[in-house]
Amino acid sequence: MSQYRTHLPQLDDALFISDGGIETTLIFHEGIELPCFAAFDLLKDDAGAARLEAYFRRYASLARSEGVGLVLEAPTWRASADWGRKLGYSDAALARANRQAIDLLVRVRDEFETPETKIVISGCLGPRGDGYRIDSRMTRDEARAYHQPQIDTLASTEADMIAAFTMTYPEEGIGVIDAARARGMPVAISYTLETDGRLPSGDALRDVIERADAQTGAYAAYYMINCAHPSHFESVLGDGGAWRERIRGIRANASRRSHAELDDSPDLDDGNPDELGAQYRALNAFLPRMNVVGGCCGTDHRHVGAICNAMKGARGQYARA
Repeated sequence: MSQYRTHLPQLDDALFISDGGIETTLIFHEGIELPCFAAFDLLKDDAGAARLEAYFRRYASLARSEGVGLVLEAPTWRASADWGRKLGYSDAALARANRQAIDLLVRVRDEFETPETKIVISGCLGPRGDGYRIDSRMTRDEARAYHQPQIDTLASTEADMIAAFTMTYPEEGIGVIDAARARGMPVAISYTLETDGRLPSGDALRDVIERADAQTGAYAAYYMINCAHPSHFESVLGDGGAWRERIRGIRANASRRSHAELDDSPDLDDGNPDELGAQYRALNAFLPRMNVVGGCCGTDHRHVGAICNAMKGARGQYARA
């Protein structure tokens, strides 16, 4: 049974890290082919599962050495029905892969968790369509119906929460919240932003968060931003407003490239880890509740380590102020 489903420890404001860009790490650093960008497909054999476990163990070791919390996101971003069918998975095989992903993270938690390093296991969802653009747009009810089976499976495991990443338009995120609430699962919704700080749908981040809270009774535990560089959205956060307190998490790209440029790029732009850490530290001025930090495309353990150090420094600074 889940350890933290009734109360997520990251809601107590301690610093938590997460991992970096799992897919770009596996593809560009480890030379692994991931059809449809689907990391969960590695769970089909022992060798692949071992590669995933080694990946997560590195971040668990980092969190423990730094004395901070850790949110382990299951490698299930693509493990939903449409993507599973593209990869040849039956419904039963897809459900089994979701359960295997959580079991893998439980093993990591059992080895690395300490009183100082609480480890939260998160069932990760991705968009039904492309994570960079909107090919088709579901209604709220359609989104709930699409994501419900994966959430039902994850709710039957030791996952502590659900997190939906790279949401590109409002209705899909709201549908995920509805589906998570139907199973009593805490949920975080993470939006991706374009270089103008807006969602790919053109919606303003503030409007999307306020709309989701208004339509769901503020059920989401918190919101996040992922798969965008801090320079793409810093100005949006500077507009002010209480809505910013609902954003606890940032998982930014190392690259300043747009989504279109990343899609067309044959190489990995891994940026500068120390520079990225400094940019996270600067975001504290805009996001008073930001305490769940990790990376997205192009980032790895080096970036997350730099981000962790920068955030620890920033939190100490504000504690003294």
